[in-house]
Amino acid sequence: MFALYKKELSSFFSSIMGYLTLVVFLVLTGLMLWVFRSDFNLLDYGYSSIDGLFFIGPFLYLFLIPAITMRMLAEERRNGTMELLLTKPLSEWQIVWAKFLAGITIVFISLLPTLVYYFTVYSLGDPVGNIDTGSVIGSYIGLLFLGGAFVSIGLFASSLTNNQIVAFIIAALLCAFMHLGFEAIFNMGFLGKVGLFIRNLGMATHYSSISRGVIDSRDVIYFLSVIALFLMATRLVLQSRKWKK
Repeated sequence: MFALYKKELSSFFSSIMGYLTLVVFLVLTGLMLWVFRSDFNLLDYGYSSIDGLFFIGPFLYLFLIPAITMRMLAEERRNGTMELLLTKPLSEWQIVWAKFLAGITIVFISLLPTLVYYFTVYSLGDPVGNIDTGSVIGSYIGLLFLGGAFVSIGLFASSLTNNQIVAFIIAALLCAFMHLGFEAIFNMGFLGKVGLFIRNLGMATHYSSISRGVIDSRDVIYFLSVIALFLMATRLVLQSRKWKK
């Protein structure tokens, strides 16, 4: 399992697409926070806060994480190496977990350089250190949970097809629906009391809750449940290949 995990990471960082994905994320967040004139521009905002990063981050991840995961299983199927993997002393769970852990590691690596934004704002604050560190930590944890959920969805989408573009589109649509779809249904306002339940099925509500700096067990359980659900679905797809044979 660890060998497969290392293979996934080395495969990602041995291609220009891997580095390009991380660079795009960092460049876009940097431009939005420091260059483009907007409500998220730190110099225009006037307050020591990097909330803009945690607002922009999920929308960038909606496209970047599917780009990371689209090849993980789709390429194995296209190259015929999936059968080779399944014949090795690896269970379907081990294959799924190795791929998932590689994906979440990449998400974690993509967040590390953004700590520069925090330390910069921390230093520029008046007085120095005038920033809500607790909220920042909660927001990073929330973004990591959200990224993990997107990785599990992307992995599931990649298991459905041998076409990377199709896997990307399916993953992006599923991630967008899970993050924004339930919130959009709630905002229509025709469901009455049921609307609040529908809203809580979406990621946006739980991500927003964690981003306030309070780690509620309900939000943690929600994200872990979503991750577990899509990983189990991915395993089921892999098992179905054996059933067909």
